[in-house]
Amino acid sequence: MKKVTKAVIPAAGYGTRFLPQTKAMPKEMLPVVDKPVIQYVVEEAVASGIEDIIIVTGPSKRAIEDHFDRSYDLEYFLERKGKTKQLEEIRQIATLANFVYVRQKGSYGNAGPVLAVKHLIDEDEPFAVLWGDEFIHAKPPRLKQIIDAFEKHNRATISGVRIEEEEDLAKYGIAKIEKVEGNIYQVLDIVEKPTPKKAPSNLATHGAYIFPFRIYKYLEKIKPGKEGEIWLVDAIRELLRDEPVYAVAIENAKYYDTGDKLGYLKTVIDFACYHPEFGREIKLYLKEKAEKL
Repeated sequence: MKKVTKAVIPAAGYGTRFLPQTKAMPKEMLPVVDKPVIQYVVEEAVASGIEDIIIVTGPSKRAIEDHFDRSYDLEYFLERKGKTKQLEEIRQIATLANFVYVRQKGSYGNAGPVLAVKHLIDEDEPFAVLWGDEFIHAKPPRLKQIIDAFEKHNRATISGVRIEEEEDLAKYGIAKIEKVEGNIYQVLDIVEKPTPKKAPSNLATHGAYIFPFRIYKYLEKIKPGKEGEIWLVDAIRELLRDEPVYAVAIENAKYYDTGDKLGYLKTVIDFACYHPEFGREIKLYLKEKAEKL
């Protein structure tokens, strides 16, 4: 079995929940303090052993390519000004991984970007999928946790997040599960956005996936669903009929959903509070604001 060294990051959506901000700027490039969201996703992948990153883009997404490329004019400017720390930071971004960019064409829905990169995946090669507008801060990294489980069981593996508030269950695909060992579960079914009474567990399965190449057998057969889009969960359900699929309840983790305004703002506040340079001042400021409200 080959090692998991490729990751696909879908980043082709319009980001309508952030309009007008995302009219010309990709939502994946929204800053979390001093780095864009998608850089956190890429850094998680690299820290998990990924070498090749395939980013699936669409119109108005050129800023993503520019961000992970060299900027010689800026490097020259920083060098002349003696800003060596900033110079090394921006140079390092371009060397994080081998980047490949694919424009999404045809199929819409979250399975579309995975189909768009089939020609870049070898038939004996497993690969990861991570969304470009959300991430999990975990030790060890979330993707590393699910790669380890995949390498042990050699089956499709999904990251799982425990949903603590019942009313939030309706936001996610919730798995019906059977414990295998430790924090690893076999997925028996996935119920999309259930009411609390119909939720089979509190484990949301989403955010990061490891697939064997044979997932394409199912992706290519699924029919468009809601609003004419094709969904990854439909292919996973079909795969479940033929072989086991596993979920890993990610340990030592906090989930950051930067795909909506409230989640994004909470993420920015959290990371500002953690910042070594000004975190203390931010916490004092928030405390003062809370006392005045």
